[in-house]
Amino acid sequence: MAEEFWPPYGMNGGTAFYAGKAFLTTAVGQMVLQEGMGIDTASRIELAVGLSALQEVDGVEAVDRAGRLGLHGNAKTQAEIAVALAHRVGHLVLDSREEVDLAAAAVRGLREAGTYGPEETGAVMVRLTTGVHAGGHEYIATAHEDQKFGLSVTTGAAREAIDAIIAAPELSLHGLHSHIGSQIMDLAGFREAARVVLTLRHEVARDTGILAEEVDLGGGYGIAYTVADPVPPSPAQVARVLADTVRSLCTELGDSVPHVSVEPGRSVVGPSTLTLYAVTGLKRVELGEGASRLYVSVDGGMSDNIRPALYDAAYTALVANRLPDPAAGLVRSRVVGKHCESGDVVVRDVDLPADLAVGDVLAVPATGAYGRSMASNYNLFTRPGVAWVHEGEQGWLLRPETVEDLLRLEG
Repeated sequence: MAEEFWPPYGMNGGTAFYAGKAFLTTAVGQMVLQEGMGIDTASRIELAVGLSALQEVDGVEAVDRAGRLGLHGNAKTQAEIAVALAHRVGHLVLDSREEVDLAAAAVRGLREAGTYGPEETGAVMVRLTTGVHAGGHEYIATAHEDQKFGLSVTTGAAREAIDAIIAAPELSLHGLHSHIGSQIMDLAGFREAARVVLTLRHEVARDTGILAEEVDLGGGYGIAYTVADPVPPSPAQVARVLADTVRSLCTELGDSVPHVSVEPGRSVVGPSTLTLYAVTGLKRVELGEGASRLYVSVDGGMSDNIRPALYDAAYTALVANRLPDPAAGLVRSRVVGKHCESGDVVVRDVDLPADLAVGDVLAVPATGAYGRSMASNYNLFTRPGVAWVHEGEQGWLLRPETVEDLLRLEG
């Protein structure tokens, strides 16, 4: 399966690594692998889940040639880096100058243990801060200088790390990585980031003779959460823009075209999932001058979707258990959770049927990304399960947590 779906440099000069941080289980990992994608992980546990999925899809022996997996992170330990190197992940993205030294030390340990041959090197990538940032909230724009991710191209920190990799006998420079933000609708930022990355690639080759064979332009492709959102670019549009940009820039620079990879997450899983809430309470609040708002309380909230509180993210909702009476009209509403926080808002503004009643079910669409994956047990809520439905069949991807599950962790 791995050889069929995952040639050494992908198909048609490009590969896509599913960003597992959006939502990852072993079953989800198996699905994306079977569709020909890789899995990008951002923690040791995400990597373990990716390895489990890879084992199920490609066989036990594939776990030691995990080219279809990647590991990111700004605070990786030497032990975590060693695990990624031992499994020979396709993307080990170093995020600091210190991580270069940790990776070199990890390779020495693997050589001593016999996991690596005496001359085998660890292939690594470097995450660049390009100065190009795009997308929604400030906290999800990840290419400006004053933030925790990556190494600045402008200040020379990126080049210092690249030179250290080239100088280290334990390491080899596989590629350069850029990620400029999340929930991006305009592809212009990717074109500018590609220019920064490919220019640095050219300069390194000019000075050292080493031309990085891969460029990863990250993810962050947006989706429509409400009807007010613009129509996002399609995968074909994204691929066309990136391919044309890279090809033209490499022609301009006189370099061969690298293998190009991307890391979509939200755009893959976000639209696939909706969250169902039961209405538990209705409260009309008078706002003055004849205005009012209906507060609709539901049996969940910020513990299953933190994004509205964290990023002021906008969602919508609709009644899912029945057809509302059109004659009842609509009422301006705010859907709120049952947590002990005034900021516990699920949908800030939405028009809901005026005949809405306790016991009705509301559906909030586009919650597949960063809903369950960022869920918590705040107020000791149990996290909801995630079910799949396909052609009349259904099952659990994740079972709902129970009180017994939480009590079992107590000492």
